[in-house]
Amino acid sequence: MLQSLYEFWTAAAGVSPLEWVAVLTGFACVWLAARESLWNFPVAIVSCGLYVLVYYKARLYSDCGLQGAFIALSVYGWYEWLHGGRHRAELPVSRTQPLEWGGCLLFVPAFTLGFGYYLQHHTDAALPHWDALTTAISLAAQYLLMRKRLENWWLWVLVDIMYVPILWYKQLYPTSALYALYLGLAIYGYREWHRTLRRQQAAASSFQVA
Repeated sequence: MLQSLYEFWTAAAGVSPLEWVAVLTGFACVWLAARESLWNFPVAIVSCGLYVLVYYKARLYSDCGLQGAFIALSVYGWYEWLHGGRHRAELPVSRTQPLEWGGCLLFVPAFTLGFGYYLQHHTDAALPHWDALTTAISLAAQYLLMRKRLENWWLWVLVDIMYVPILWYKQLYPTSALYALYLGLAIYGYREWHRTLRRQQAAASSFQVA
């Protein structure tokens, strides 16, 4: 047991400074999102830019491309949170609509099968279908986060559980540990957003009564 811990910390200490900076900024952006802070978007853009390099080196090509998509979605999400509400006001927390769930349920398996096949047959991807599946769920979760849907945190919990062993297997130990922390943050984020939604509903009910 002690030997295993020693080997882990030795390996983690030898990780490039680039991954450590990506880990720290990644943790910061998820914590800020859980707190409904707009600063989560610029921090996410920095973190995703760093992870493009980290995942490319690890041959996790789908996750590498995912970071580019996250950068684009973060720019759009930044705008949505500021002006996506009624009359271009700040976007409130809301529930995921049935049509959105349907879109997610169609998108995730289609993307996993299609892109997983491409990675398996046209690249040297380490875990092609797992890579594609985690990417698909992450994109769906990011879309719901961008729209400030409460249930985006459910999808983050699911994908974080999957990422921890995958990244450990690829010897990205700090990033694997980061996703274990993400799991806790996703649960925290759900609780915080749920409280916000209840406050919004209570305020709306008071306004209607008045």
